[in-house]
Formats: sequence, C-alpha cells, structure tokens
Amino acid sequence: TNQWFLPAVRGDIPPGCAAHGFVCDGTRILVFGGMVEYGRYSNDLYELQASRWLWKKVKPQAPSNGSPPCPRLGHSFSLYGNKCYLFGGLANESEDSNNNVPRYLNDFYELELQHGSGVVGWSIPVTKGILPSPRESHTAIVYCRKDVGSPKMYIFGGMCGCRLNDLWELDIETMTWSRPETKGTVPLPRSLHTANVIGNKMYVFGGWVPQSAGGEISAPDGEWKCTGSFSYLNLDTTEWIGLISDCQEDKSNLLPGPRAGHCAVAVGTRLYIWSGRDGYRKAWNNQVCCKDLWYLDTERPLAPSQVQLIRATTNSFQLKWDEVPTVEGYLLQLHADSPVPPVAGIPGTGVPETSVLSSQGGCSLHQSPQSLPSIPYPEMKVDHPSQTNNLIPNNVQVSLSSNSKVEGKEKVAAPENKVTQETMKNHADATGFKESNAPSLLPVCTSSAQTSANVGELHDLDKQTVNPDASVSSTVSSSQTMVTQQAVKTESSSTNGAVVKDETSLTTFNSKSEAAETAYVMPSARVNTGQTNDSHSSRAPQRPPAPVKARDRRWYDVGIFKNNSAVVSQFYLLPEETLNINSKTEGADVPDYRLLKKQDLFPGTVYRFRVAAINGCGVGPFSKISEFKTCIPGFPGAPSTVKITKSVDCIHLSWEPPASPSGNILEYSAYLAIRSTQLQENPSQLVFMRIYCGLKTSCIVTAAQLSNAHVDYTSRPAIVFRISAKNERGYGPATQVRWLQGKVTVTHS
Repeated sequence: TNQWFLPAVRGDIPPGCAAHGFVCDGTRILVFGGMVEYGRYSNDLYELQASRWLWKKVKPQAPSNGSPPCPRLGHSFSLYGNKCYLFGGLANESEDSNNNVPRYLNDFYELELQHGSGVVGWSIPVTKGILPSPRESHTAIVYCRKDVGSPKMYIFGGMCGCRLNDLWELDIETMTWSRPETKGTVPLPRSLHTANVIGNKMYVFGGWVPQSAGGEISAPDGEWKCTGSFSYLNLDTTEWIGLISDCQEDKSNLLPGPRAGHCAVAVGTRLYIWSGRDGYRKAWNNQVCCKDLWYLDTERPLAPSQVQLIRATTNSFQLKWDEVPTVEGYLLQLHADSPVPPVAGIPGTGVPETSVLSSQGGCSLHQSPQSLPSIPYPEMKVDHPSQTNNLIPNNVQVSLSSNSKVEGKEKVAAPENKVTQETMKNHADATGFKESNAPSLLPVCTSSAQTSANVGELHDLDKQTVNPDASVSSTVSSSQTMVTQQAVKTESSSTNGAVVKDETSLTTFNSKSEAAETAYVMPSARVNTGQTNDSHSSRAPQRPPAPVKARDRRWYDVGIFKNNSAVVSQFYLLPEETLNINSKTEGADVPDYRLLKKQDLFPGTVYRFRVAAINGCGVGPFSKISEFKTCIPGFPGAPSTVKITKSVDCIHLSWEPPASPSGNILEYSAYLAIRSTQLQENPSQLVFMRIYCGLKTSCIVTAAQLSNAHVDYTSRPAIVFRISAKNERGYGPATQVRWLQGKVTVTHS
C-alpha cells in the first residue's frame, strides 16, 4: 500500500537511540547499543516480535573469556544463521556524559540466538590475521557464495578521526581476517553510508566523504560533505563498479540527493533507500533531514506462477496468478489452438477502450516505446522521456503505487531488453520524467491503505463456504479443464467476501497437471477395477495437440496489467510483416498498440496463456504455460457457493445450482482426486473418482473415500474436488475446490 503506520507496541519498550545495531531475523528484530543522549551510550539488547509488536529486553550471558561489549554507538551488527556479529564502534571513555572522550573500537563479538525468541549469550571468537583498525560508522555485510559455501563478512569504510575506504574480509568458518585485493575504482573514503547485499553484489550508497578535491583522506579537522555517489562491489571477483559518481550533476532530481545517516534495506532484488540528512560539517544549521523513499531494481523479476483460471464464459476468461514481489506490472500473452490470421498492414484503429493498469492514487511513470539508450555506467539503466526501457507505448501511464488512478487507456506490451540493467525509481513525481543523462531513480510516494480480496485455498476448518460470483461460468466443456476460483467467506470472519484470516481461503485453479496438459472431467467416467458402480474414476487424459504450422504458433499480447489478475476478452493482432520477423522473443521491438487491431475470443476455443513480471530492468522470464477453453453455448454453468462441513468420520459437500443453467439441470456429479499408479507414473495427470451423481446439491464424502484421496502438492497440500452440472446438452464446466490440509491427516491404506 506504500502506507506508513505506527504500530501499537508493548512490553519493554526501549528508549529512543541513534547509531544502534539492528538485525532482522524472520519476524523478530534485535536492536543493540546506540546513543541514548549526547555522551551517554548503551549496551542494552532488545528484541521485538514484529508478529505481536512485543518488545522484550534480553540479557545475554557474558562471554567466558572476557567482558561483555561496552556501551557504544556506530558499530556494525550483522546476522548470519543463528549468530550476530558485533564489530567496532565508538565508546565514551569518560564517566561523565557531558565530558565526551571518544575511543574508537575494533573489538569483535559473537552473539548466539535461540530459535524463534531469546538469545544464549556473548562470546569472543579467537581470530587469526590482522584485525581491522578501530572505527565507527562503517558497514558490515555477510555473503556466502553458492558454489563455495564459506560465509565471509566484509567491513568497508568508517571513521577513526578521518574517513576510511578500506575493505576487510573475515572468513567466518576459520575466523581469519584478511584484506582482499580489489579491482576497479574504490569509492571515496566515507562513513555513515549504507551497504547491502543483493545476489553477489554489495551496493554502497551515500555517506560523509572528504570535501577536499580529489577525495584524498582528510586530516581529522578537515571538512567533509554528504554524497549521493553509488557503487557496488562484485563479491565474487572483488571488482568495484561505479554507478553514480560523486560529481555527477542531477539537475532534474532523478536521483537520490546526497545524504548520510540514511537507511537501506534489500527486499528481494530491490534496494530501498530511506531518509538521511544532507549538509556540510561547517553548516550544521543548514542540514536537511530527508523524508524521501527511493528504490533500485537490480535485475529482472522472476517468473510468476502459472496463470490460473477464476472463471470462463463463451468469449472471455477471468484469470489470476501469484504476485511477484517488487514489480510494476505483468505482461500477459496468449496463443490460440486455431490459427489466428495475420493482419495485412497496420490498420488505423483508434485507441483501445480497455484500461488495464488499475490502482487508486496519484503516482505514475510516463515512458515511451523507443530503444534503450546508451548506458553511461556499467549495468545502470538510463531513462529519457523519449528513450526508455521499452515497457510502455506512447501516451500510456503506468501506475506505480498501489493507490494510483489510471489515465492510460491502452492494453500494452513489454518486450525484454537484452542487457542486464539496473534502474532506480522514486515514485513521487507524477508529472513524469525530465531529460537527464543520469540513471532513473524515482521517489516512492506513500498513500492510504488498500484492501483487496484474498483468493486462496480452502483450509481444514470445521465449516467453510466458497462463494463464487453468481454469474460464474467456468472452464470445462467435454474437452477441457474446468475450474473456478473465488473468494472465501467463513462464518467467523469475512468482509464483503474478502478473506480476513490468512488461514481461511480457497483456491480452485489450474496447475500444470490440470491446465497446460488439458485434463478434463468426463461425465461418462471410466470405472476403476475393484470399485462399486457408484465409484467411478474419471482420469484426465492428455489430448494430443493438433498440428499447427510454426508460423501459426505466435504469442499475442493481451496487455500489461498492474495487478495479478485480468479479464481477457480480446488480444492484439500483429501485422503480417511483423509476424515474419517477430515472435515476441527477447529483445523484440514494441509496436504502436494504438494502431493494432484487436481480436475477440471465440466460443469453444482452447487458448494458452503465459505471463511475465515487469520491473525497472525490463521484462522477466515467462511462466509455465496454462491452457483453458472458452465455454460452448448451451451448456450449464459451473456450480457455485461450495461449502465443506467437517464431521468426525466424514465431510459434507454442498453447492448452489449454476447461475446460468441454460435449461433444466438433470444431475450433478462430484469427483475426488485419488491416488493411483497412473498418477505415480505421470504426476501431471490427476485421476478423479466420481463420489456422487444425482439431483441433490449436496453429498457425503466418507472417511473410506477420503482415505483414498490424493494429496496435491502443486502449491500447498490439498485434497481436490470437482463438481459439475448436466443439462439436456451434457455436462458443463466444473467447479474445482482445493481443500487445504495443513498437516496432512489423510490415511493411506
């Protein structure tokens, strides 16, 4: 939501302090030391359980081979595994807080944590090699190469009367200090900067640097200034790469301003930078505390999950997919089973009516579909108003915050860029970009919270209700998979159909086994050997794909969507000459979508879907392919409002008739996914047994039937049911329910 909030904390609330140590371990936060007031420093340790907003003052055991850490500020406090590593800082030698006698430290401590909550105690590791010199306001990070597996702590910069820019390495397994040789241009000496690890890179931003020309180390009384310079160290090759130089001008305010004492945190592959202060040592009164939030995208996003079907009609699909963290939108594509005719020439249609980027608020990014410009720094993307990263066509506004209004009225596409790039973004400038040769960094604006319905899975509760839309007409005819996916309403807590509790939700979606392989429920189910006449097994066979010419297997753009859901009724056709040279592969050019013709979806047609996430670095890889079929007119819709009530020895399954029966309902069938040798040989194909057939809109699932159930691990452990209705024309689409099990209790006989 990009909304700040002040949690109501309780317990042993620590006093306010500055320059403390801070680590995050899951849902708990540990804070050590810091300056409580001028000249008075702390060596207290506090733990915050963020899941309950509960503070607790913890008292670690003293080390067996020395004294516990003395009160200090400006130290580093780094987490790796179940241990925190404390190094250096600044102590006050005077017992009188008004008489500050600074002493720079280079002592090294290890703090062992208990699992979940609490600590064991301090220890003083015996180290080898030469210790780093005493310092404060330095940075320390821990990095472990995947192929080597030996964690190392890196200390950079700091203050010891003058600014430092030396790099130190500690092998945590052998406890050996060393100074690695580096390549490239070492950043200026600095303190009160930040360093964060994303992938194999340590990103260093900001801090106090010498004011003197050339960046040589100043004398203790020399002047210094804040900097906005930005670099990273490749931790595998120990090579420094400069991204933003200290002298680079930023007249258009597209970069974070110079600052020190700020904070930075990595969330996935995105780096957020918040606050800090700007100024010169000789001008304290003119310093400004920053209140802006920026982020840097360091690489393309990961592939989303497979596209899931919420419901289908004769000419549209309602789709969703799992969210990818820290992305700006999603590119959705399809291609049809039947060949789509290319367009001879570019038709002059008007601007499409459909707005596909939706949120509510006021922050947006204007971009145009020109080619990527030259990159002045390695791996740093540059944004110009007329030369950007090929994400959005002309006159389309991408809403970046979760609460922003849509002004663009186009479905648009976003190809991948060939070069790995990084982009800083700050989403406060609603007027768009101004021309600059600097990397694009945008401030993040904050806004009010936004509530959205949670579409998840049905958990193992005593009684739960699934409330599909009244007009649901879902996915399967006699030759396709049919699933519906709706919000869950429980008796205990719900808000307008939106799930309130995380553990109460339903997913009825197509996984690879049920979508991409085109499994389907057959009304005339095959009878399993050894089963009674009332127990039928309906296997989801794989339909052999129809031969399609290579040129016909084109992926067509549906649009770019802000959120992880879409209603699809049309897609864009490319002109024939574009089809011959462009199959939407990586690096393809984006056509002008205002000039492209749109094609409606057809009834009874199979469409394949894939989706890719987009951030400031471009379009990431596509998801696995899902396949759905539009409904055939005349067949009944899917049953709705599925309820599961759990008893001691059985469950009660009930549902409502389809909102669109298209005639008289003759019977319903309910199916249960069961274990079988066929499923072991081909896990992508679920095998279903019919557990009910009749006119009633409810049935009992016995413990004996449940003991034969297959537990699907496509996402979270669940037992899968399908329910479909039959009219004079035959069976319509089925409603699929994944009944979450938590700790699996299904017995296997």
